[in-house]
Amino acid sequence: MISRRRFLQTSSALLALTPVIGNGANNRYPFTLGVASGSPSDSGGILWTRLAPDPLRGGGMPAGRVEVRYRVCRDQAMRSTLIDDVVVTSDDKVHSVHVALQGLEAGRDYWYQFYVGEDESPVGRLRTTDPRAASARFALASCQAWETGYYTAWRDVAEWAPDCVIHVGDYIYEGGASALGRHRRGSGETALEYEVVRQHNGGEITTLWDYRNRHALYRSDPHLQAAHAASPWLVAMDDHEVDNNWAGLIPQDPWAQTEQEFRIRRLAAFKAWYEHMPVAQPPVIQGLESRLQMYGAWRFGPAQVHLLDTRQYRSDQVCGDGFPGEPACARRDDPGRSMTGDEQEKWLLQQLVRSEAPFNVIAQQTWMTPYRYASGDRYNMDQWDGYTAQRRRLLEAMHGVRNPVVLSGDWHCAQASSLHLDPEDRSSPRVAFEFASTSISSLCSWQDRVHEAAPDNPHVTYVNGRQRGYTRCTVGLDNWCSEFRVVDDPLSASSPLRTDFEFNTRDA
Repeated sequence: MISRRRFLQTSSALLALTPVIGNGANNRYPFTLGVASGSPSDSGGILWTRLAPDPLRGGGMPAGRVEVRYRVCRDQAMRSTLIDDVVVTSDDKVHSVHVALQGLEAGRDYWYQFYVGEDESPVGRLRTTDPRAASARFALASCQAWETGYYTAWRDVAEWAPDCVIHVGDYIYEGGASALGRHRRGSGETALEYEVVRQHNGGEITTLWDYRNRHALYRSDPHLQAAHAASPWLVAMDDHEVDNNWAGLIPQDPWAQTEQEFRIRRLAAFKAWYEHMPVAQPPVIQGLESRLQMYGAWRFGPAQVHLLDTRQYRSDQVCGDGFPGEPACARRDDPGRSMTGDEQEKWLLQQLVRSEAPFNVIAQQTWMTPYRYASGDRYNMDQWDGYTAQRRRLLEAMHGVRNPVVLSGDWHCAQASSLHLDPEDRSSPRVAFEFASTSISSLCSWQDRVHEAAPDNPHVTYVNGRQRGYTRCTVGLDNWCSEFRVVDDPLSASSPLRTDFEFNTRDA
């Protein structure tokens, strides 16, 4: 049992205090999954935790309601108390806790902690936003496959403690366990050798029980817990939180799961995702129908961030499933095809028109930049290259907006590029910059083909699919700086990180 007056002074202290998850038989500490904050505003945000003494086997809590005390303080030592209150949770939401804070001051740090009986959680930091601030700092991240690398990058994020972490998807992966040790993917000169350093818990996940236990597994990592405790997060899912390359109500393999089966699976994934994320709104569930409100707008000093949801409302992919790309077909240019759905697109365009921010950010899942592969006119149809008409509409709208910046993930490959009014014509007016983060730990087995194609894509200034990491973004009134941080050794949890490339918009 952890004593009542044990405080965290740094993120390294958090790592020391995070309980190690064992077989669950003797560990009754309820805060095994740490704490988190999210959706920050100028007056509050969402605080999160989950009671889970046996996290990998359903949580280990008895059925029924539990009162959880929480405090919000002005100081990290948790002595100057501002809020001291109780929230009730239950087994219906697997004893997860979501507290909506209001009435705080803009642009300052607050610290929070949860209590059950004599047990106390780690201390977390919430930073409220300030629209008047002259600068802001973000960490952009995505794609954190559990098996193929440690979360070393999250240790670096926790130490940096940005104003906000923007996670654009693939928080978990749905696949089954792989054998530990060395593996080889592909053949010939393009084969990729890699190592599985830790295993998923069970086979491919499809049920609510499965998704809850998989989220708990990922949440057990001490570096990820440290990053959650250090900064508030904005989160939206991509595909692997449900099923690889799903689109709307269509799974990756409709021949292997019926529409009804996928509706049930998607509902379970949505519910488990909400139960483990510091977000305000639970899924709306009516029978087998479910939906999540993931998109929204937040103002951080000079940057207005528009976080999109490009899975829940998107049209199905076309032109085939070739990888990493397929030859272009006419159907990809259909103006009725959409990544976002009509309602979200209309909302985004209205937000951009109304914004007075020096920088206008579109944070979303897949590359908006066109990328032609060396084998000819081949494109990845899961990215915006498969939704060209809507991309053109958005670029035309951004052409009249102040300093648009697109943030992306998904492809396990970092890139810095320019987006043009005619996306395939670099001589047309530049509309925006795009910065895509590499993966936290997921393999980029197509890295050689991405690098081989780089000369055919001169609008891309920087590309790196060979290293894992994240992107630091520092925004001022007249400059956006993106630093691409890379892990020296993804198979070492203590590996150092370094900046591989830096891009400043004022120099472009």
